Amino acid sequence: MTVDIPHTMNAIVLVGHGGLEKLEYHNDWPVPTPGADEVLIRVAACGLNNTDVNTRSAWYSKGNTDATTGESLAGAEGQDGTWGGAAITFPRIQGADAVGIVVSEGDHVKPSLFGKRVLIDGWLRDWDDPLNQSKADYFGSECDGGYAEYTKVSHRQVRSIDSPLSDAELATFSCSYVTAENMLNRAAVTPGDIVLVTGASGGVGSALIQLANRRGAECIALCGADKAADVLAIGPIAVIDRSCKDLKSALFEATGKETVDVVADVVGGALWPQLISALVRGGRYTCAGAIAGPIVEFDLRTFYLRDLTFTGATVAPPRVFENLVGYIERGEIRPLLAATYPLENFREAQQAFIDKRHVGNIVVQPFND
Repeated sequence: MTVDIPHTMNAIVLVGHGGLEKLEYHNDWPVPTPGADEVLIRVAACGLNNTDVNTRSAWYSKGNTDATTGESLAGAEGQDGTWGGAAITFPRIQGADAVGIVVSEGDHVKPSLFGKRVLIDGWLRDWDDPLNQSKADYFGSECDGGYAEYTKVSHRQVRSIDSPLSDAELATFSCSYVTAENMLNRAAVTPGDIVLVTGASGGVGSALIQLANRRGAECIALCGADKAADVLAIGPIAVIDRSCKDLKSALFEATGKETVDVVADVVGGALWPQLISALVRGGRYTCAGAIAGPIVEFDLRTFYLRDLTFTGATVAPPRVFENLVGYIERGEIRPLLAATYPLENFREAQQAFIDKRHVGNIVVQPFND
């Protein structure tokens, strides 16, 4: 089945590593043609995320040691400039958090998806070996994504969604919440755990709070003082200023305890040694980002003498996305939509995302209808 589909579309196209000038708005970009196992989606909204910024600036390159700034980085190299440690192919349409309507299907796709509103699982898998992390790619990185009027993806990557939430609200979930749930799974967070969440005002941080609360844990949030009231409304038991000089003292003042069971970190940077020192003996640290800087001071004695467990969290198994769709449909988590922008104002939207004066996530919408 198909509907009338134009031959060209509006799209944001990344043409190389560098600053915002590398993001070009095109109004004549070819609409993709779905393959036999793919669906074509008319994109209604697409959320922004740090992966886009880091890929554009080649922040993932081992040649870079700086915090995420969104600017072209000295020392970074394109050869290892993506999350997977490889080069990206240009031109590339980024954008992982696409929400839209299936408007065309390949010959091998059941027609039941046609006309459905869908979310996209950003992890592209070898479906003959779906749990093999070495075979995983990412939507909007190793293939074109959702910063366009239309996108295509394997029918196995999409799930129809039954929710009263708007398209823009739904576009805040996939990347951040899959990342956050994967972190909590990797750290084996259970009811009664106390979880310290860094970057709590951002997409992943705010998702961590909701998802940890959902499973019966309690969160302590680290964020800027100017965002404390908004972050507290998400549901942590306490909020601590990220610029505090002595984290243990701040924890004790806020909660009566100097230690936590789990640190869920997306920030890294200079505060990192204090995060590790705040873990209880036998505590767990899980990490999915390092926006304040990837190079940290690591004392192995703290690690082994306190019986700590460290986990990285990047490639999530398929069940994480499937579970997330259920959480949304049952109203167990709520969207935190900070702002929406039209696609043609994408540079402005990404600059606002980089400036991080918001709580939650920012979304672009390709169509004005």
